[in-house]
Order: sequence, then structure tokens, then C-alpha cells
Amino acid sequence: MYKQGIKKVKPAFLSAAIGALLLGSGAANAADPSQLLKKTEDKVIEWRHHLHQHPELGNREFETAKYIASHLKELGIKVETGVAHTGVIGFLQGGKPGPTVALRADMDALPVTEQVDVPFASKAKTEYNGEEVGVMHACGHDTHVAMLMGTAEVLAGMRDELAGNVLFIFQPAEEGAPDGEEGGAKLMLKEGLFKKYKPDVAFGQHVTSSLPTGVIGYRSGPLMASADEFRITVNGRQTHGSRPWGGVDPITTAAQIIMGTQTIVSRQIDITKEPAVVSFGKIDGGVRNNIIPDSVFMNGTIRNFDMDNRKQIFEKLKITAENIAASAGATAKVQILEGYPVTVNNPELTKEALPALRAAAGAKRVMEVPKVTGAEDFSYFAEAVPGFYYFVGVTPAGKDPATAASNHSPRFYVDESALKVGTEALTRLTLNYMADHKAR
Repeated sequence: MYKQGIKKVKPAFLSAAIGALLLGSGAANAADPSQLLKKTEDKVIEWRHHLHQHPELGNREFETAKYIASHLKELGIKVETGVAHTGVIGFLQGGKPGPTVALRADMDALPVTEQVDVPFASKAKTEYNGEEVGVMHACGHDTHVAMLMGTAEVLAGMRDELAGNVLFIFQPAEEGAPDGEEGGAKLMLKEGLFKKYKPDVAFGQHVTSSLPTGVIGYRSGPLMASADEFRITVNGRQTHGSRPWGGVDPITTAAQIIMGTQTIVSRQIDITKEPAVVSFGKIDGGVRNNIIPDSVFMNGTIRNFDMDNRKQIFEKLKITAENIAASAGATAKVQILEGYPVTVNNPELTKEALPALRAAAGAKRVMEVPKVTGAEDFSYFAEAVPGFYYFVGVTPAGKDPATAASNHSPRFYVDESALKVGTEALTRLTLNYMADHKAR
């Protein structure tokens, strides 16, 4: 997720009447969910507490899935479990013909030991990479699930009035599948989720400490970056540190590769199109001060906002590393592990979504935000159908979002009064889209 300074925003929640005026001609005719939303507020917080106390890592969300499935079944929603290992799908058929709207929440927690002093703090532990670790919903996925459960309850209560269908996607492994496993949105699509249910659009949201409580941040077009990992192994020839000419030094060669790759973004990619970042996060080579080793291993990340630029960076990284290594008499093996693509908000859908967001949060509390160099696998859904993804602020009044503990921190804190805003946003996005795209 991202961090940024945000100007202080005064609460300006709209009345139902003013909100209706903001919805536009089609959306103004959408059914009013206000009373049902009010009844779910406390429930959403209760569900969030339960989920927060019982976090599970990606592809291991077994109890979380049971909890969600039980709730959806009680609402009379068609339920499918075991999707992409532990995912839960709910399908609500409305009483009138119309489009199918997909709503997505991610379910997985992180291997983080909680340091937030709340009564429902996680005490869970599990094994991760061979070590015992704490488990925490340090990215707020517990709130995403709770808000979508609340949205499901509201929309199920309006079933006969719905001019269309709703596909509720409770997705596992957004933070990444365990090594050697597939998972997340990509696997759901691979298994045929959208072919089976054929949604017309997909909506998703994410809580963030970078915005004040209840403020919604959005952006049309590229919102979040692609995220790819690269691994470079430089092979030289071992020799004594006192006689470097007796071998081929992979450490010096690796240093030259690191410097050389910095010109990919600064000199070889058109950054007026979209920004990009190539960062090294790990370098490992050698065991002793006076022994030049045989090899060096380097590991890093690539972030960018344009899929054509992404391809060029892949190609240029390989060419740069291999040729610098060859100039030193060494070799370089470059491996690129493609991660999530760019998360792109469909411009037309973004425009259509704004009245619903303003009705949920208040007109002055919906703002355009900068691009985010973090990544999201909602991007796969938004590649398959028009998608719209946005942020809901959870940093309470009196705290500066610019210095608040970020998502993924063991001190990540959620002001739960924001959850009613997120629940209402998902609900109104669905109803407004149906009203604007009625079956003819």
C-alpha cells in the first residue's frame, strides 16, 4: 500500500435527499438501501472482530471460508466453496433481469505478530518458511470480508428489487500463494470463475491508513503498479583476494550490473508515459574477506504502470546483466518471475462509480489520489472485465495519515467507523450500476 500526506478533510456526509440528486438520472431510480445498511453496521464490526481474532495465511483460509459460507447460506444465497483452494463464491439472482455485478474481498492474513492493543487482537501462530510466526490481518483483509458480508446481507434483503445479479467473490491468497502453489485471482479465473458466472463488471476496495477515516480515494486508469520479481546469478571464477587477476570477480561484476540497470528507467524507458522502478533488495555472495567467490546472487523487484514498458524492462534487464557480465569474463543468468499486472480502473466505469462513492462518503470526502506503487491481484479481474478499485481511509481524527502505521505493519490500526462507508459504497455501486444498465 502507499503512504502520502493528505489534507485534513471535514466531515460532510450528505443527506439521503442530496445523495439522490448526485446519483444521476439512472442511479437516482436505484432502490434505497439506507434502512438495511443501518441494521448491518454493528454486525459488520462483530464479524470483523471474529475474523481479526482468527487470521489465516493464503491458501489456508479454511475456517474463514466456513464462516463466510455459513453466512451466505443463511441469506439464501447460492454458495460455492473450494474455489482456488479455499475461495468462497456467492451468487445472488435478482428478481428482475439485468447485468451481473462482481464484488470482491480478499481473505488472507500475513505472517506478522500483532502489536495493536485491542481486545480482539490476534494471538494466532503458525509455521511459515520453517519458522513459527504470528499471524495478523495487518493489511485489513478482515475488514474487506466483513464489509462484503454486510453488503451481501443488504442486497439479499433487496433480492426482489434487484435488476440483475451479484457475484460475491471471497478470494484467498491475495498476498501470494505459498511457494510451489498457485492461488488468488489468477487461479480463480483459470478455473473458469468468470466463464461460469459471466459478470459484466467487477468492483473492489481496500482500506488504507494513508487516508483519514471514511475518505475514499480513487483514480481513473492505472491505479496500482505491476509487481515482478527478478533473480540474477552472476558466475565468475574463484580466486584469492590478493590475486584478483587469477579469477573472475563476480562481486565487482554484480556491482556493475546494479549500476547499469539504473539506466534502464532513467535512460531507456519513456517515463513521460508512465513511471517505473527497478530496485535491488538482496545481494548474497562470498564467505570470507580475502576470498573472491565463484558466484553472487541478486534479487529485486520491478514496478511500473504500463504493460508495454513492463515488457521492455524485462528485455533490457536481461540484455544489460548478460552483457555487463560478458565484458568482465563472467556470465549472468536472469530469471524474471512475473507477478501481478497493472491494476487499471476502466475510465468510463470510474466516471459512473463516482456518484455512488459520493453518496456513501459525502461529496467532499471522495478525492483523486496519486498512483500507488504497491500491487493488487484484483488487476486480473480488471483485465477480464471492466473493473473499478478504490481505497477507504481508516486513520482516525487526530492522527496524521502520513505518519500512521502502514498496511503490513504489526501496528496497523483500523478505525472501524470507516466500515459503514465501505459497506455502503459497495452496495450503492451495485445498485447504481444496475439502475444505469437495465435490461432492455
